[in-house]
Amino acid sequence: MTIKTEALNTKQTPKSERKELTSPEITAVAHLYRGEVYRSTIWRTRLDTTTNWAVVTLGVALSISFSTPNSSPLPLVLVGVLILLFLMLEARRYRYFNVWRARARWLETHFYAPMLHDGDLHLEEQWQQTLAEDYLHPKYHVGFLTSVGRRIRSNYLWILLIQTLAFGGKIAVHPTPVESWAQAVDRANVGPIPGEFLFVGGFLYVSVWAGIAMWSYRQDILKSRKQGRPKSDSMG
Repeated sequence: MTIKTEALNTKQTPKSERKELTSPEITAVAHLYRGEVYRSTIWRTRLDTTTNWAVVTLGVALSISFSTPNSSPLPLVLVGVLILLFLMLEARRYRYFNVWRARARWLETHFYAPMLHDGDLHLEEQWQQTLAEDYLHPKYHVGFLTSVGRRIRSNYLWILLIQTLAFGGKIAVHPTPVESWAQAVDRANVGPIPGEFLFVGGFLYVSVWAGIAMWSYRQDILKSRKQGRPKSDSMG
């Protein structure tokens, strides 16, 4: 009976919290950090690849549209489809990149920085449990729309701006300066599609993506305030 009671008490006793890591465990965490940095670097390269594709295709469209005075502005319109495709691909890749970056940054701020500052890993703050939970139940740290907004703010807003200005410049000055709004609309006509439709569509095109960029910016600010950090780490 005494043995059963002692066994029961042992089961009910909460496991004591660990206050330090052993030397082999610290070595394992160091290798883990190297792996996360490597993965974030690889995915960062993939992000740059899709951005380069968008820039190159826009450059090709500019060359075609301004090659001769009678060239159509249609390539500048059609290239928008490719740019949006690259934006969607890059946003999806960014969600993966953000996971590896967040983990590496989490280790830097909670493992390396405290160890270098005062030699204490501060395990009582339970940061290691947050990291362990992220490994046990991996998931994206940001939504797809948020990642789209971040990529627009980083790169694609400038690409979309150049595309819009190039289309406006093609209509306004090529092959000769436009003299009236009616003439500008006439130049923008593409087959059965009226120029008014292209102007309205272009305005909505830029406004929607600029709106998503501003929305994601506000979401990041709210998240950083909620976490009490200068930036939203996407962890914790």
